[in-house]
Amino acid sequence: MNNIFFLIFRRMRAPLLTLILTYSIAMLGLVLIPGKDADGNVWHMDFFHAFYFVSFMSSTIGFGEIPYTFTAGQRLWVSFSIFFTVVVWLYSIGTVLALLKDETFQNALTERRFAKQINRLRESFYLVCGYGQTGEALVKALTDRNQHAVVIDILQDRVNQLKLENLREYVPGLCGDARLPAHLLEAGLEHPLCEGVVALTNSNEVNLKIAITSKLLHPDIEVICRADSHDIEKNMASFGTDYIIDPFDAFALHLATAIQAPCLSLLQDWLSLGRRDMLNEPVYPPRKGLWVVCGYGRFGKAVYDKLVQEGLEVVVVEADPDLTGKPKSPLVEGRGTEAETLLEADIERAAGLVAGTDNDANNLSIIMTARELNSDLFVIIRQNRKYNDPVIHAVGADMVMLPSEIIANRIRVLLGAPLQHQFVTLVTHQEDGWACELISRISALVTRHAPEVWEVAFSEYDSHAVCAYVQRGKPLTLGELMTDPRDRACKLPCIPLMLLRRNDYFLLPEQDLKVQKDDRFLFCGSVYAKNRMEWTLQNENALSYILTGEARPEGWIWRRLRKREVT
Repeated sequence: MNNIFFLIFRRMRAPLLTLILTYSIAMLGLVLIPGKDADGNVWHMDFFHAFYFVSFMSSTIGFGEIPYTFTAGQRLWVSFSIFFTVVVWLYSIGTVLALLKDETFQNALTERRFAKQINRLRESFYLVCGYGQTGEALVKALTDRNQHAVVIDILQDRVNQLKLENLREYVPGLCGDARLPAHLLEAGLEHPLCEGVVALTNSNEVNLKIAITSKLLHPDIEVICRADSHDIEKNMASFGTDYIIDPFDAFALHLATAIQAPCLSLLQDWLSLGRRDMLNEPVYPPRKGLWVVCGYGRFGKAVYDKLVQEGLEVVVVEADPDLTGKPKSPLVEGRGTEAETLLEADIERAAGLVAGTDNDANNLSIIMTARELNSDLFVIIRQNRKYNDPVIHAVGADMVMLPSEIIANRIRVLLGAPLQHQFVTLVTHQEDGWACELISRISALVTRHAPEVWEVAFSEYDSHAVCAYVQRGKPLTLGELMTDPRDRACKLPCIPLMLLRRNDYFLLPEQDLKVQKDDRFLFCGSVYAKNRMEWTLQNENALSYILTGEARPEGWIWRRLRKREVT
């Protein structure tokens, strides 16, 4: 608000001073020039009447000459005053219009309205810094789960795009530099309902500055950052950044998991998909043979390291090895779009190909050229731009690495179901056969779309009916909780994935397990199962029907009628 007043007074200083000076001169002339009353006596106008007359004169309203008819001298002065006061008014009005159109003034007003809007929020929210491909995917995923978000982006076009998005929840957006603490504070960094800050800009340095500012101004808040540099990751971790996501390392780890345990990789994929996503088929990267990695940048290095750790033979194709560095494996200089370069890399006997440059057109060209030389290749492509989805899909790669989707899915899991993140971490230590069995159970519950994953916390707020029942000393098993409250003879189509009890994690708990207060469960299954289970958790009558088979009337009238029937 202070900035707005400062801009107004700074821009209007000259017009206001000119207007005051003009009024003063016009009034002074009317006071000094003598007039005559109806009897011909000489009189002088006082300052009050002079101000009153000049006020309606300069606005061209014209109420007539007061309090007596003017003399020729007064009329001459009024004629002169009309012209220069009108000119000054036009000058002042023009300055006001220019001020209203001034970009700095409009930005100040926008920031003021935005800050007031954030202060009025009454629902918990996440502050998302950066509304590029990753930010857009994350905000859509959050709003689909009825979670709220606030967005900051340095480009006005992206903020305008946010306003046009058909999101389930309203998302306020501010065009500003997220590096500036003032903008973070305006967006609700210190708001009591701000649950976390997510830094998703394209600059590692900007994300680092956001993380530092967030931890210093709000130490208890959860901070999640995107980073693709190991040095930046270490810097972020040094001052307590909660989660640091590197899309290149994440994909490389996913590839290594797919090589070692395809079912385990598929399980992680299914659980990280959104509600509207389709189930994908398992992929089987070759465990033996030669791999050709085109592009030795950040992504290429991450994939190269994992392939070497798996004991695979790797040849790197890089156009500028002096800039990116040289691997220990054989290196072929070139872009990989030419047949000669790929032949030099021995593509004809290769089992796998990674098109991992930062240019989508080059990656497509690499794949097309390589398939002409070897049609049996297992192909991985790096997609850099989301709008290239049609052509990337048309090339038919076995695996696609899109950084924005990887980051958005990881963060969505972290913010939507923290237990799910822990579950995915724990299952990496399980055997592939264990994952295959679980996949078959999940596929029996859902058809084509990804399973719904949700948490259940046995607290008074989230599970009133269950907590009230357990606190009375009555046992309740997990199997009873998974009963359909509409038909107690049927089980809900869901699977308990994990139990958190007193800081201990238990994978795939049995249905005869007795639940306790403060337990937290992770389930997956259909949306119907989630909605019916929420009804059981909160509604004592629904829980009573599951346990006893008796549907008790809820309202006063129905209870009276039921009592009359019994008597």
